[in-house]
Amino acid sequence: MHKIPVTVITGFLGSGKTTAIRHLLQNNQGRRIAVLVNEFGEIGIDGELLRDCQICEEEDAITNIVELTNGCLCCTVQEEFLPTMQELLKRREQIDCILIETSGLALPKPLIQAFRWPEIRTGATVDGVVAVVDCEAVASGTFVGDIDALMAQRQADASLDHETPIEELFEDQLACADMVLLTKVDRVDAETRQKIQTWLQQELRPSVKIVPCQGGEIHPDVLLGFNAAVEDNLESRPSHHDTEEEHEHDDDITSTYFITDRDFEPEELVKKLRSLMESQEIYRIKGFVAVPKKPMRMVLQGVGDRIEYFYDRPWQPSELRQTKLVFIGRELNTAKIDSFF
Repeated sequence: MHKIPVTVITGFLGSGKTTAIRHLLQNNQGRRIAVLVNEFGEIGIDGELLRDCQICEEEDAITNIVELTNGCLCCTVQEEFLPTMQELLKRREQIDCILIETSGLALPKPLIQAFRWPEIRTGATVDGVVAVVDCEAVASGTFVGDIDALMAQRQADASLDHETPIEELFEDQLACADMVLLTKVDRVDAETRQKIQTWLQQELRPSVKIVPCQGGEIHPDVLLGFNAAVEDNLESRPSHHDTEEEHEHDDDITSTYFITDRDFEPEELVKKLRSLMESQEIYRIKGFVAVPKKPMRMVLQGVGDRIEYFYDRPWQPSELRQTKLVFIGRELNTAKIDSFF
């Protein structure tokens, strides 16, 4: 029996992974796709966004959307990912491909190593790894700092020993990638974009291409069909954690959530959230918002100092009209977050 091709979509928090997958599913060209979403926290915002992207009119266009919420995949491979894959492989004749959206904290390599396990190896292969990079975040220095200074540092010393864990994670994602999807390129000028692409290319293997992208609009054939069998050539994809038996994440990074039946005016809510982000170290905000006198559900996403929102669909008669927000950050104070509302 054939092996199911699996595409791993990795990238930092807020880089645009879910947006790109939504666009792919809306333009799936009849593929039967299973999607594994590795949420960080108890409320599955990303999974619900994918379910609601209005593509289910074509029967069997999507085979399954599974949320894995018990921690980042590279830490819960055996406990959560393995049994999920085993269940999917029982139906592999009904699945054309699998997409795995990792959390922004997950290392790609431990996940890919799981495809060497006998329970998975005969039924699935990692077709390719796509690293999603937020061009605007890189340009603003909220992720990797000033581009000119960073390039000068790298040229002077290739073995810097004072990198932050986030930088190491970013480098591991790039080292494992078969392609880099550079998102939000419309938010920087042409010179800055070229500077970022030049720097990124120096960090990648020579064969890895950088593909600019706006609004997650990318042709499915670009993201699928690498035929890389990544699990068979991991040695060519170095990681900061190759010599460690286990890797550790920053245990201070946590998630919490806020749920209420209240409605919020968008501008008023954004002001509250900006004030909240100044008082706590919040990396990411995402969720759904009920807006007064609006029949449409509002989707809100925040990363760094950027907060964006849009309306995705009408509230359904069968669902509660609630505002649900997930916060991801360092040492978050849930009581303090609740008090802001």
